[in-house]
Amino acid sequence: MSGKDPRVVAELGRPETPDEAAARKAASSRRHRENRTFTNLLAAIVVCLGVVLVMVLVVVRPPMPEREPIDVAAAAEASQIVSNQPLIVPELPEGWGSNAAEIRTGADQIVTWHVGYITPAEQYAFVQQAIDANPTWLVAAIEGATRTGERTIDGTTWIEYDQRATEDPGNLAYVLTTEHDASTVVIGGTADDTELQTFAEAVSAQLTAGD
Repeated sequence: MSGKDPRVVAELGRPETPDEAAARKAASSRRHRENRTFTNLLAAIVVCLGVVLVMVLVVVRPPMPEREPIDVAAAAEASQIVSNQPLIVPELPEGWGSNAAEIRTGADQIVTWHVGYITPAEQYAFVQQAIDANPTWLVAAIEGATRTGERTIDGTTWIEYDQRATEDPGNLAYVLTTEHDASTVVIGGTADDTELQTFAEAVSAQLTAGD
């Protein structure tokens, strides 16, 4: 076979006719155009997504409005009808804000006054005052924490549960418990020693105010 003989197409087993060659070239050109169109479409989609992402990241969103702090004294006054025990409303310095103040009743029907605070250092502190509680309620409230000591603050003796060295103690990183009249009181949170001392002193002062 000379170098000028027509190329044998494997699929045909013979050389292409001029019409077959033209059809093959046309199909190849069409596939090439289609592939380029699809590639350009993908590139355009990627660019659009990139622009959208940049806009989402760059556009300044308005800050969420700060929630008004709860008036603990007003909430306590409204809730006082559930108990003849004075509900605890610690007098705290400026910078402390309450994010919860409510009466809770568990499956055991024990009434609990719960108040949560955000400290000046943006940490959490809480007080729970259970009326006529039993030992089972206390164990559940402190999640079975182990006693680590005892402290006396403004004449009130507190049992200490320091879990700050344990893994993931949550909001029970540091806890103090005491009993006063018919109330079982639990205070604690994630704040540092200074803020916890301020909080414990405020609660202790109210407990002893009527003695």
